[in-house]
Amino acid sequence: MITIAVDCMGGDIGPSATLPACAAFLGRHADVQLLLVGQPQALAGWSQVVNNVRCRVVPATEVVTMDDTVEVALRKKKDSSMRVAIAQIKEGAAQAAVSAGNTGALMAIARYVLKTLEGIDRPAIATQLPNARGGATTVLDLGANVDCTAEHLLQFAVMGSALVAAADRRENPSVGLLNVGEEVIKGSEVIKKAGVLLRNAANTGDLNFFGNVEGDDIFKGTTDIVVCDGFVGNVALKASEGLAAMIGGFIREEFSRSIFTKLGGLFAYPVLSAFKKRVDHRRYNGAALLGLRGLVFKSHGSADAFAFEHALARAYDAARHRLLDDVQSRIAHAAPLISGDVTPSDLRGIPTL
Repeated sequence: MITIAVDCMGGDIGPSATLPACAAFLGRHADVQLLLVGQPQALAGWSQVVNNVRCRVVPATEVVTMDDTVEVALRKKKDSSMRVAIAQIKEGAAQAAVSAGNTGALMAIARYVLKTLEGIDRPAIATQLPNARGGATTVLDLGANVDCTAEHLLQFAVMGSALVAAADRRENPSVGLLNVGEEVIKGSEVIKKAGVLLRNAANTGDLNFFGNVEGDDIFKGTTDIVVCDGFVGNVALKASEGLAAMIGGFIREEFSRSIFTKLGGLFAYPVLSAFKKRVDHRRYNGAALLGLRGLVFKSHGSADAFAFEHALARAYDAARHRLLDDVQSRIAHAAPLISGDVTPSDLRGIPTL
C-alpha cells in the first residue's frame, strides 16, 4: 500500500475540493491509503470519505492561509495541516504529501522539516505543460528560485530527468535549456555556463542534453524537459494557464452567438472540445517539489476536485515508481559535475553578445 498525506485544509476551497477528490481517487486505486490532515470539525461532514477503511484522520489545529507570510507559517503555525502533513513523511507514516496551500509556505516548511538531499543546494518546483505532440513538457523551476546559478540549473536538469523517467517511464528523457535563441553564443553568462555544464553532463552520460531551446519549444514538445530559473518558469506557467482560460472562454462565447454561428459550431464542436480538453491545466495539476528528502506535491490553490485528484495521482505515481531513490542516484552520479567549476577556458569561443 502507498500512503499519501493530504493537507485537506489548504487552497482556496479547502475540504470542499480536497475530500471529494480523495473519494474519487480511492475509487480508482485499490493500493492507496490516505492520511486526511486537518481540523476534525471541518472534516466531520464528509463521513463517506473520513470513514473509509483506507483513510485515517490526522488532527491539526491550525491552517496556513493563502495570505500568511512564510514567517507566520513556519514559526507561528507549528500545528498547521500543511506542516502536520509534511511531518508524516519524516515520521515514516507516509511516502508523499499533497497540499494546495500557500506555495511559499509549503516550500519553506517542506525544506525545514525534510531538509534537502545531499548534493542539492535548492529545491525546485516542476510541473507539466501540454504540448503540440499530444503529451506534456516538464518545466522547472517554476518559482522557487528567482536567481539561479549555472550549477542550480544543472541540478534542476538532473532532478527533472529523474521525475520524467519515473512518472512517464522514459529512461533517457531529453533536456533543453531555455534561452533567447538556440545558438550557444546567446544568453547571459549564467546560461552560457549552464550550457557548458549540461554538455559536460551529456558527455558523461548523466543527461540527454538537446541544447538551447526557446519559449515556443515548451509547447511544441521539442524536448521532454525544459530547464530555466524560477522567474522565467513562473511567467511561462501563468501564461499557459491564461491561454487555456482564454480558449475555454472563446469556445463558450462562440456558442452564445447567432444561430448560424451555433450551427457551424456544432460541426466544429468535437475538435474544439478535444482541444480544450488537451490544454485544460487541471489535467496537469500537481507540481513536484524536487530536491527534498521526501515527496511533496503542490496543487494549484484554486484547484477543484477534478484538478486536486490529478495532483494526488502525480504523488501516487512518484511514490510507486520510487522517484526519490532515482533522484538520489542521479544526483550522486552527477556530483563531480555539479561541484566542479567552469573555468574561463571552458567558455572560450562563446562570445558575449
